[in-house]
Amino acid sequence: MPTIIADNAGYDSAELVSQLRAAHQDNKSTFGLDMTQGAVGDMATLGITESFQVKRQVLLSAAEAAEMILRVDNIIKAAP
Repeated sequence: MPTIIADNAGYDSAELVSQLRAAHQDNKSTFGLDMTQGAVGDMATLGITESFQVKRQVLLSAAEAAEMILRVDNIIKAAP
């Protein structure tokens, strides 16, 4: 996801993801992408938090949407 977020913001995703991985290797688990600055930053300091439940629900909703699209596609293909 960090790659997609950085790309969508117009930043060099390879560089930012590399910096983020290095920060996580240094046990900086609260670090993430600060898209206002185009850099890696401490999300706790920036006041950005997201619960596990939110992330879980987003992934479940995405999977359900994909399943629905596939079902509609199959129905359209099966129509005479």
